[in-house]
Amino acid sequence: MSNEENEGGFVSHLTELRKRLIHSFIFLIIFFVICYIFAEQIYGFLVDPFAQAVKNDGSDRRLIFTALQETFLTYIKVSFFTAFFVTCPFILMQIWKFIAPGLYKHEKVAILPYLVLTPILFFLGGMLVYYLIMPLAIKFFLSFESTGMSTSLPIQLEAKVNEYLSLVMKLIFAFGISFQLPIVLSLLARIGVVDSQFLKERRKYVVIIIFAAAALLTPPDPITQIGLAIPLLILYELSIFSVKFIENKNLEKTDA
Repeated sequence: MSNEENEGGFVSHLTELRKRLIHSFIFLIIFFVICYIFAEQIYGFLVDPFAQAVKNDGSDRRLIFTALQETFLTYIKVSFFTAFFVTCPFILMQIWKFIAPGLYKHEKVAILPYLVLTPILFFLGGMLVYYLIMPLAIKFFLSFESTGMSTSLPIQLEAKVNEYLSLVMKLIFAFGISFQLPIVLSLLARIGVVDSQFLKERRKYVVIIIFAAAALLTPPDPITQIGLAIPLLILYELSIFSVKFIENKNLEKTDA
Protein backbone atom coordinates (compact mmCIF):
# COMPACT_ATOMS: atom_id res chain seq x y z
CA MET A 1 0.00 0.00 0.00
CA SER A 2 1.42 3.38 -1.02
CA ASN A 3 1.95 6.35 1.26
CA GLU A 4 -0.82 8.24 -0.55
CA GLU A 5 -3.28 5.42 0.16
CA ASN A 6 -2.21 5.35 3.82
CA GLU A 7 -2.66 9.10 4.13
CA GLY A 8 -6.02 8.88 2.36
CA GLY A 9 -7.19 6.19 4.77
CA PHE A 10 -6.00 8.23 7.76
CA VAL A 11 -7.80 11.36 6.52
CA SER A 12 -11.00 9.40 5.93
CA HIS A 13 -10.83 8.06 9.49
CA LEU A 14 -10.37 11.58 10.84
CA THR A 15 -13.30 12.78 8.73
CA GLU A 16 -15.46 9.96 10.06
CA LEU A 17 -14.40 10.72 13.64
CA ARG A 18 -15.18 14.41 13.18
CA LYS A 19 -18.61 13.55 11.81
CA ARG A 20 -19.37 11.33 14.81
CA LEU A 21 -18.18 13.99 17.25
CA ILE A 22 -20.28 16.67 15.54
CA HIS A 23 -23.36 14.42 15.66
CA SER A 24 -22.78 13.78 19.37
CA PHE A 25 -22.28 17.49 20.08
CA ILE A 26 -25.45 18.47 18.19
CA PHE A 27 -27.43 15.78 20.02
CA LEU A 28 -26.04 17.05 23.34
CA ILE A 29 -26.94 20.67 22.55
CA ILE A 30 -30.49 19.70 21.49
CA PHE A 31 -31.06 17.81 24.74
CA PHE A 32 -29.44 20.64 26.71
CA VAL A 33 -32.02 23.09 25.32
CA ILE A 34 -34.85 20.64 26.08
CA CYS A 35 -33.54 20.06 29.60
CA TYR A 36 -33.22 23.79 30.22
CA ILE A 37 -36.88 24.26 29.24
CA PHE A 38 -37.75 21.69 31.92
CA ALA A 39 -34.98 22.76 34.32
CA GLU A 40 -37.42 23.59 37.11
CA GLN A 41 -38.98 20.11 36.92
CA ILE A 42 -35.52 18.50 36.88
CA TYR A 43 -34.58 20.64 39.88
CA GLY A 44 -37.72 19.41 41.64
CA PHE A 45 -36.74 15.81 40.95
CA LEU A 46 -33.17 16.26 42.24
CA VAL A 47 -34.29 18.13 45.35
CA ASP A 48 -36.96 15.56 46.25
CA PRO A 49 -34.65 13.43 48.48
CA PHE A 50 -34.05 16.52 50.62
CA ALA A 51 -37.75 17.40 50.64
CA GLN A 52 -38.73 13.89 51.68
CA ALA A 53 -36.05 13.72 54.39
CA VAL A 54 -37.25 16.92 56.08
CA LYS A 55 -40.97 16.61 55.32
CA ASN A 56 -42.11 15.66 58.82
CA ASP A 57 -39.49 17.35 61.02
CA GLY A 58 -41.76 20.27 61.95
CA SER A 59 -39.48 22.95 60.49
CA ASP A 60 -40.20 25.39 57.69
CA ARG A 61 -37.48 24.20 55.32
CA ARG A 62 -36.26 25.96 52.20
CA LEU A 63 -33.29 26.17 49.86
CA ILE A 64 -31.70 29.58 49.48
CA PHE A 65 -29.41 31.36 47.03
CA THR A 66 -27.09 34.23 47.97
CA ALA A 67 -26.07 35.58 44.57
CA LEU A 68 -28.32 37.01 41.88
CA GLN A 69 -27.01 34.68 39.19
CA GLU A 70 -26.77 31.56 41.37
CA THR A 71 -30.12 29.97 40.50
CA PHE A 72 -29.68 30.70 36.78
CA LEU A 73 -26.21 29.13 36.72
CA THR A 74 -27.52 26.19 38.75
CA TYR A 75 -30.25 25.57 36.17
CA ILE A 76 -27.59 25.70 33.44
CA LYS A 77 -25.47 23.18 35.32
CA VAL A 78 -28.42 20.88 36.02
CA SER A 79 -29.54 21.04 32.37
CA PHE A 80 -26.08 20.17 31.06
CA PHE A 81 -25.65 17.34 33.56
CA THR A 82 -29.03 15.85 32.65
CA ALA A 83 -28.40 16.26 28.91
CA PHE A 84 -25.04 14.51 29.22
CA PHE A 85 -26.62 11.73 31.28
CA VAL A 86 -29.33 11.19 28.64
CA THR A 87 -27.01 11.42 25.61
CA CYS A 88 -24.36 9.02 26.95
CA PRO A 89 -25.97 6.00 25.19
CA PHE A 90 -26.05 7.96 21.91
CA ILE A 91 -22.39 8.97 22.32
CA LEU A 92 -21.45 5.33 23.00
CA MET A 93 -23.40 4.32 19.89
CA GLN A 94 -21.41 6.84 17.82
CA ILE A 95 -18.17 5.42 19.23
CA TRP A 96 -19.37 1.94 18.32
CA LYS A 97 -20.22 2.97 14.75
CA PHE A 98 -16.74 4.47 14.39
CA ILE A 99 -14.77 1.46 15.64
CA ALA A 100 -17.06 -1.37 14.48
CA PRO A 101 -16.00 -1.37 10.78
CA GLY A 102 -12.40 -2.08 11.78
CA LEU A 103 -13.23 -5.03 14.03
CA TYR A 104 -13.55 -8.72 13.27
CA LYS A 105 -16.86 -10.41 13.99
CA HIS A 106 -15.65 -12.07 17.21
CA GLU A 107 -14.25 -8.73 18.41
CA LYS A 108 -17.62 -7.06 17.81
CA VAL A 109 -19.34 -9.80 19.79
CA ALA A 110 -16.85 -9.32 22.63
CA ILE A 111 -17.10 -5.51 22.85
CA LEU A 112 -20.81 -4.93 22.26
CA PRO A 113 -21.96 -6.19 25.71
CA TYR A 114 -19.64 -3.68 27.39
CA LEU A 115 -21.18 -0.80 25.44
CA VAL A 116 -24.60 -1.94 26.63
CA LEU A 117 -23.58 -2.50 30.25
CA THR A 118 -21.70 0.81 30.65
CA PRO A 119 -24.78 3.10 30.72
CA ILE A 120 -26.77 0.50 32.68
CA LEU A 121 -24.16 0.38 35.46
CA PHE A 122 -23.88 4.18 35.45
CA PHE A 123 -27.66 4.41 35.80
CA LEU A 124 -27.66 1.89 38.67
CA GLY A 125 -25.01 3.94 40.47
CA GLY A 126 -27.14 7.06 40.08
CA MET A 127 -30.23 5.26 41.37
CA LEU A 128 -28.32 4.06 44.44
CA VAL A 129 -27.36 7.67 45.23
CA TYR A 130 -30.83 9.08 44.65
CA TYR A 131 -32.95 6.49 46.44
CA LEU A 132 -30.66 5.33 49.26
CA ILE A 133 -27.45 7.26 49.88
CA MET A 134 -28.76 10.84 49.71
CA PRO A 135 -31.75 10.32 52.05
CA LEU A 136 -29.51 8.63 54.63
CA ALA A 137 -26.78 11.27 54.27
CA ILE A 138 -29.27 14.14 54.61
CA LYS A 139 -30.72 12.68 57.81
CA PHE A 140 -27.19 12.12 59.15
CA PHE A 141 -26.17 15.74 58.56
CA LEU A 142 -29.46 17.10 59.93
CA SER A 143 -28.87 15.17 63.16
CA PHE A 144 -26.22 17.78 64.05
CA GLU A 145 -28.76 20.59 64.18
CA SER A 146 -29.36 22.18 67.59
CA THR A 147 -32.51 23.78 68.99
CA GLY A 148 -30.50 26.17 71.17
CA MET A 149 -31.18 24.42 74.48
CA SER A 150 -27.51 23.64 75.04
CA THR A 151 -26.09 26.49 72.95
CA SER A 152 -26.69 30.23 72.99
CA LEU A 153 -28.19 30.13 69.49
CA PRO A 154 -29.93 27.36 67.55
CA ILE A 155 -28.08 25.71 64.69
CA GLN A 156 -30.32 25.10 61.70
CA LEU A 157 -29.55 24.16 58.13
CA GLU A 158 -30.39 26.60 55.36
CA ALA A 159 -28.92 24.82 52.36
CA LYS A 160 -27.89 26.73 49.25
CA VAL A 161 -29.43 25.60 45.99
CA ASN A 162 -26.10 25.49 44.17
CA GLU A 163 -24.27 23.59 46.91
CA TYR A 164 -27.01 21.00 47.36
CA LEU A 165 -27.42 20.26 43.65
CA SER A 166 -23.65 20.23 43.12
CA LEU A 167 -23.38 17.62 45.86
CA VAL A 168 -26.12 15.45 44.33
CA MET A 169 -24.63 15.64 40.83
CA LYS A 170 -21.12 14.98 42.14
CA LEU A 171 -22.30 11.88 43.98
CA ILE A 172 -24.28 10.58 40.99
CA PHE A 173 -21.24 11.06 38.75
CA ALA A 174 -18.85 9.50 41.30
CA PHE A 175 -21.06 6.45 41.84
CA GLY A 176 -21.76 6.10 38.11
CA ILE A 177 -18.05 6.14 37.23
CA SER A 178 -17.15 3.84 40.12
CA PHE A 179 -19.74 1.31 39.00
CA GLN A 180 -17.72 0.84 35.79
CA LEU A 181 -15.23 -1.27 37.79
CA PRO A 182 -16.44 -4.65 36.40
CA ILE A 183 -16.24 -3.26 32.84
CA VAL A 184 -12.67 -2.07 33.32
CA LEU A 185 -11.45 -5.29 34.96
CA SER A 186 -13.17 -7.48 32.37
CA LEU A 187 -11.56 -5.54 29.52
CA LEU A 188 -8.16 -5.78 31.21
CA ALA A 189 -8.70 -9.52 31.53
CA ARG A 190 -9.51 -9.84 27.82
CA ILE A 191 -6.23 -8.22 26.81
CA GLY A 192 -4.28 -10.29 29.34
CA VAL A 193 -3.32 -7.57 31.83
CA VAL A 194 -5.04 -9.24 34.82
CA ASP A 195 -6.50 -12.64 35.65
CA SER A 196 -8.78 -14.01 38.36
CA GLN A 197 -5.88 -15.29 40.47
CA PHE A 198 -4.23 -11.87 40.35
CA LEU A 199 -7.46 -10.21 41.53
CA LYS A 200 -7.94 -12.74 44.34
CA GLU A 201 -4.38 -12.35 45.66
CA ARG A 202 -4.66 -8.54 45.77
CA ARG A 203 -8.10 -8.42 47.37
CA LYS A 204 -6.80 -7.00 50.68
CA TYR A 205 -5.02 -4.15 48.89
CA VAL A 206 -8.10 -3.42 46.80
CA VAL A 207 -10.21 -3.07 49.96
CA ILE A 208 -7.88 -0.32 51.18
CA ILE A 209 -7.84 1.39 47.78
CA ILE A 210 -11.64 1.29 47.51
CA PHE A 211 -12.17 2.87 50.94
CA ALA A 212 -9.51 5.50 50.17
CA ALA A 213 -11.21 6.29 46.83
CA ALA A 214 -14.60 6.46 48.55
CA ALA A 215 -13.17 8.96 51.04
CA LEU A 216 -11.86 11.14 48.19
CA LEU A 217 -14.96 10.97 45.97
CA THR A 218 -17.60 11.57 48.64
CA PRO A 219 -18.23 14.12 51.41
CA PRO A 220 -16.46 13.50 54.74
CA ASP A 221 -19.22 11.45 56.32
CA PRO A 222 -19.44 7.70 56.96
CA ILE A 223 -22.82 7.24 55.22
CA THR A 224 -21.75 8.15 51.69
CA GLN A 225 -18.26 6.67 52.08
CA ILE A 226 -19.56 3.29 53.22
CA GLY A 227 -22.41 3.57 50.73
CA LEU A 228 -19.89 3.77 47.89
CA ALA A 229 -17.29 1.37 49.30
CA ILE A 230 -19.61 -1.59 49.95
CA PRO A 231 -21.13 -1.69 46.42
CA LEU A 232 -17.62 -1.38 44.96
CA LEU A 233 -16.44 -4.34 47.04
CA ILE A 234 -19.43 -6.35 45.80
CA LEU A 235 -18.70 -5.30 42.22
CA TYR A 236 -15.05 -6.30 42.67
CA GLU A 237 -16.08 -9.78 43.78
CA LEU A 238 -18.46 -10.02 40.81
CA SER A 239 -15.59 -8.90 38.58
CA ILE A 240 -13.53 -11.87 39.75
CA PHE A 241 -16.32 -14.22 38.63
CA SER A 242 -16.58 -12.33 35.34
CA VAL A 243 -12.84 -12.59 34.72
CA LYS A 244 -12.91 -16.30 35.62
CA PHE A 245 -15.75 -16.80 33.12
CA ILE A 246 -13.69 -15.07 30.41
CA GLU A 247 -10.71 -17.29 31.22
CA ASN A 248 -12.86 -20.44 30.95
CA LYS A 249 -14.22 -19.29 27.58
CA ASN A 250 -10.71 -18.63 26.29
CA LEU A 251 -9.59 -22.04 27.58
CA GLU A 252 -12.45 -23.73 25.74
CA LYS A 253 -11.46 -22.00 22.51
CA THR A 254 -7.85 -23.07 22.98
CA ASP A 255 -8.80 -26.69 23.61
CA ALA A 256 -11.09 -26.67 20.58
